[in-house]
Amino acid sequence: METPPPTTAPTEPTDADIAAFKKQLGRPPRGLRTIAHRCPCGQPDVVETAPRLPDGTPFPTLYYLTCPRAASAIGTLEANGVMKEMQERLATDPELAAKYRAAHEDYIARRDAIEVLEGFPSAGGMPDRVKCLHVLVAHSLAAGPGVNPLGDEAIAMLPEWWRKGPCVTPCEESSGGSGEGDEK
Repeated sequence: METPPPTTAPTEPTDADIAAFKKQLGRPPRGLRTIAHRCPCGQPDVVETAPRLPDGTPFPTLYYLTCPRAASAIGTLEANGVMKEMQERLATDPELAAKYRAAHEDYIARRDAIEVLEGFPSAGGMPDRVKCLHVLVAHSLAAGPGVNPLGDEAIAMLPEWWRKGPCVTPCEESSGGSGEGDEK
């Protein structure tokens, strides 16, 4: 990608953000805390989720990618063997491995600042594996460049998913409705 998306400040979710999330994922949000990153098109693309869902279930994935266009592009990277290549580099590049461990520690510290999930891993395979580029990209978008080296690398490989405009248009929902019909 020639121009990565800019870092955005976390914001409280608005009704429009929640409607966008419902259309992006086909379900209402669970444990939504903030919009952790906003796509250049203006819609949420990463949300911060509570370490425990409202029913008490632990949910260690603090940053969750919601944009279907970004998710599809990341899926293509995964299918093309990018995770395997990154995993091999982790095993042979001590500097990369140290930076990836620091990304893991950053992720845990951010989650623990909300609620400690004793014994739960961070996400995406950190600190020793590359298991999910979606999580690594979400972490990079939420935390900003320089925090998660493999998330940053994956972002650099992505097309500018926002160039075609918003992935969803939540304002098409009728105002005043519950949005319950959008659930799967």
